[in-house]
Amino acid sequence: MNDGQRLTAGLPRVRLAHLPTPLEPAPRLSAQAGGAPVWFKREDLSGLALGGNKARQLEFLMADAQARGAQAVVTTAAVQSNFCRACAAAGAMLGMHVGLLLRGTGTEELQGNYLLDSLFGAEMRFIDTRDPYDPAIAPALERFVADLRARGLRTQVLHLPGATGTLGAAAMVDTGEEMARQFAEHAIAPQAVFLAAGSGLTVAGVALAFKALGLSTRVVGISVQRPAGFMLPLIVERANAAAELLGLSVRLQAADIDIDDRHLGDGYGQVSAAGLQAMRLAGRTQGIVLDPVYTGKAMAGMLAQLREGRFAGGAPVVFLHSGGAPGLFAQAAQCGVPA
Repeated sequence: MNDGQRLTAGLPRVRLAHLPTPLEPAPRLSAQAGGAPVWFKREDLSGLALGGNKARQLEFLMADAQARGAQAVVTTAAVQSNFCRACAAAGAMLGMHVGLLLRGTGTEELQGNYLLDSLFGAEMRFIDTRDPYDPAIAPALERFVADLRARGLRTQVLHLPGATGTLGAAAMVDTGEEMARQFAEHAIAPQAVFLAAGSGLTVAGVALAFKALGLSTRVVGISVQRPAGFMLPLIVERANAAAELLGLSVRLQAADIDIDDRHLGDGYGQVSAAGLQAMRLAGRTQGIVLDPVYTGKAMAGMLAQLREGRFAGGAPVVFLHSGGAPGLFAQAAQCGVPA
């Protein structure tokens, strides 16, 4: 399939990541996990600012901002946001000013993604909330944008829980399409792809790509932020808005995806015991680094389903490693690994 045939070919794009990211088997982890063989989709090796799936997403988001004449972008997320870190790095590469409205107090330790935000030269402001859907966020973003525009910068907002979510989901169709090509190259037909569901945009994009391409591979999002009852309709809405943007005839239904919310632990951003165990297993069997907030919990969710016997037999399952390693260092005290 050449670039002209790709589902996302009609969208502006700027190259920021090292693609395609590898798809590789994990035999030592598989031997201890039980159930189907496990493969990894290594979005953590995408290259931009220590990698992660946000690099691919930003190829489309930043290109769209440039096409609209933006000299600056403003986004918002938690202090240890992987998206904010990648956005700051993308801005540095493209010569665009990046403003970050971070959910926090500004007194947090300068560590992990927050440290990298500073290193990449982002302008940071803070809002004292942990809820990404807090109604106070929208007016705070508007004030930030107004200030930048008053300084003469044409500014675009990248708010993934908000209006930018449609393009964010459409961008992740590229991940699903890339995986479909790799499944064919490796002659595998995975039963399922597991991944962390935070905003849900990657779940939406991958599931939409699979449906458009006629794949039977199940997409299983392990929620790390909100209950399944909240996430599922949001993901379907985002996927179908992306389908419309891309001119696709297919539409996603709630029955097309699974959302497992049993691994939230004490909530978003909080380390869980099962997540720590999953991180240790990945590290000690495959030398792969997971993080405690997203991929550690997602791996715990996948392992639980394998051990429950949900995916037995010879066909593999795939763990989409969405990155997030800097967050591990910010949670070092909670993630102390015993000998």
